[in-house]
Amino acid sequence: MDYTKITETPSNHDDLELLETNSILKKMNEEDQKVAVAVSEAIPQITKLVDALAERFEKGGRLFYIGAGTSGRLGVLDASEIPPTYGMPHTRVIGLIAGGDIAIRKSVEHAEDDTEQAWKDMMAYEMTELDTVVGIAASGTTPYVLGGIEQAKKNGLLTAGITNNPGSPLAKNSDIPIEMNVGPEFVTGSTRMKSGTSQKLALNMISTALMIKIGRVKGNKMVNMQLSNNKLVDRGARYVAEGLGIPYEKAESLLKKHGSVKAAIEAGS
Repeated sequence: MDYTKITETPSNHDDLELLETNSILKKMNEEDQKVAVAVSEAIPQITKLVDALAERFEKGGRLFYIGAGTSGRLGVLDASEIPPTYGMPHTRVIGLIAGGDIAIRKSVEHAEDDTEQAWKDMMAYEMTELDTVVGIAASGTTPYVLGGIEQAKKNGLLTAGITNNPGSPLAKNSDIPIEMNVGPEFVTGSTRMKSGTSQKLALNMISTALMIKIGRVKGNKMVNMQLSNNKLVDRGARYVAEGLGIPYEKAESLLKKHGSVKAAIEAGS
């Protein structure tokens, strides 16, 4: 390897089992404070990805996340929250994890070692050149992710790689590398910690900025959210009341009639 695998380097802290609880937590928090800084340094590359995504989305393209273990679960989580939050069909942002859906809850042995499976998983969705594939791997070496990115590129798709090892194979093989050097983990090699946190932050930024760019947010409001429970109906009614300057009861009636904050405001304007 011609790069340092930072995710496997020794923790900055030792003798953890000898520490008092308060000391463990404080030291973990000290490490966590490094994460946002590392993510901020990747903003230029995240910007590049979001702008390319928005252009492709407007033409009907989709966003695919592929990953294994923690990285895969974070991708699935981000994708699953787009429909209720922004009212997008579940077919537009899709999370795929090595080992399939069972791997969301339980580890599937050796699933991440198959270089061909990610592309097979994607082929079930009839991929097109408008689609974008984002590989997520703290190590930047996960075979499932690398194989998927390689095949996606061969088939003309835009690719990006989210990794915590700068210079890793994932970074080198992706059109848009998003490298976040968060340093050694508090527990050596436990990438569900700082690495996972940085990935969650990056995914939040990617999907949220994308939804804003394609018009799923008005002002600072989720005007296309699904009204799937009483809390969201109440929130939506308050948004409509505020937007139109009308009483809450009338706003709630408009919201229920038209099905979304955006449609209710447009109808009441």
